[in-house]
Amino acid sequence: MKIALIGYGKMGRLLELAALSRGHLIIAVVDPFTDQKAAPPAPSRAPFFKTISEAEGALAKADAAVEFTRPDAAAENINALAERKIPAVVGTTGWLEHLEILSWAVKTAGSSLLWAPNFSLGVHLFYRIAAYAARNMDPFPEYDVGGFEAHHNKKADSPSGTAKTLVEQVLSQMTRKTRADWEVLDSPPHPALIHFPSLRIGSVPGTHTLIFDSPADTITITHSARNRDGFAAGAIRAAEWLVNCPGPGMDAGEVRRGVFTIDDVLQELL
Repeated sequence: MKIALIGYGKMGRLLELAALSRGHLIIAVVDPFTDQKAAPPAPSRAPFFKTISEAEGALAKADAAVEFTRPDAAAENINALAERKIPAVVGTTGWLEHLEILSWAVKTAGSSLLWAPNFSLGVHLFYRIAAYAARNMDPFPEYDVGGFEAHHNKKADSPSGTAKTLVEQVLSQMTRKTRADWEVLDSPPHPALIHFPSLRIGSVPGTHTLIFDSPADTITITHSARNRDGFAAGAIRAAEWLVNCPGPGMDAGEVRRGVFTIDDVLQELL
């Protein structure tokens, strides 16, 4: 499979290694903030471009693009890839207010978009465990519900997309909790509120903790990422699914058209 990387920060480099390890080719890297001359040579030796327009010729050969950039750049990148009918796997967070119009653009162009706030298999199993726990806790009001998330101090958005999805899963299973608050509270929380603040510190890849607390005991469910390797591997597997690549190093088949999430991928795995 021929892959274009949109974004070449820490995740972009891991995506490159993950793709190469599965026998795929990186045919282009697009990143306006990376100075190719100052950076170490890319393992794939793929050509660098500053913009998607500049990479037009190389992108025409791509089976898929994997986009991990910044919240303020993702929407424009998704739209540009849709216009060129390049299947896109997007792991950037903080752009979902544009999802409806971008979904329309993707479908109108006859292109493909697969997005997720987190491509880690472990995180998605964590979601399912959290939802099951919330459903079982709902009849017991003595157990309050809350949590927190922590990430490295370079993360651009807060709360994390993973935290938002986690809380959505919990709220979908509970009748006595109806909304979340992500900020600092200056008064006791309403009984229907889930408080879920964020911490930004050091080099933490990502930690999400869900807490059920009663006067008698505490039940805690935590997912802690040791590194970002699982995110990269999951994104490459999602790209293989999107373009019907039957196995590592094999050519893409008939592309799935439309808008998908990681849940569509996991539906087949689980």
